Amino acid sequence: MWTWIHKLGSPPHAFRILDRLAPWFGWAALALILAGAYWGLVRAPADYQQGEGFRILYVHAPAAWMSLFVYVVMATAAAVGLIWRIKLAHAAAAACAPVGASFTFLALATGSIWGKPMWGTWWVWDARLTSELILLFLYLGYMALRSSFDDRERADRASAVLAIVGVINVPIIHYSVEWWTTLHQPASVTRLAKPAIALPMLVPLFIMLAGYQLYFGWLLCRRLQGEILRRERNAGWLEEVG
Repeated sequence: MWTWIHKLGSPPHAFRILDRLAPWFGWAALALILAGAYWGLVRAPADYQQGEGFRILYVHAPAAWMSLFVYVVMATAAAVGLIWRIKLAHAAAAACAPVGASFTFLALATGSIWGKPMWGTWWVWDARLTSELILLFLYLGYMALRSSFDDRERADRASAVLAIVGVINVPIIHYSVEWWTTLHQPASVTRLAKPAIALPMLVPLFIMLAGYQLYFGWLLCRRLQGEILRRERNAGWLEEVG
């Protein structure tokens, strides 16, 4: 077990594994996103209250979920790198940040587009929206902090601390609709009781979520390969890969 973990932390070994995994993630993500988008945007019935406007859910909800998921992955990788001093873990955390920031921005943008016709305004300082905006600032702060150091090891350590501390915002985002009075609707899919969404609407949502996660897998593979190349640009093993 430990031998396998150490091998996985080896840049040449990890680079080759990522190169093999990326196409599988990429093609599977494309198939699921296309299927989910067609089912959700074309085949699913209109909502009895929101009408056709509810269909933005198939972009917004997976993006919002991924904004949290990617941050947890980033913080976990940062903690592994900080505690066990595995450089590849720091590289993985660095690779996650722009992807997570993009998902967060997409969630905020699509939420605003939905909010204008439903709430009558593009933005309110709602608990869920505000904590999601803070998440975007955490991603941007992580990237800015990394770029402010010339020494990569210091950048790894400082940004790892920020990522770990910032993870406290994840449960705040998730439970904000239960802890405070908010315009944002409560959980309708991940609650313990029966989901509030009808099955013909729920299935394409899960398909889109799976597609988003596989898309993140593809992006992480490619971005982590890029991080490895930047960190190992003078290593001899790169000649074999090239």
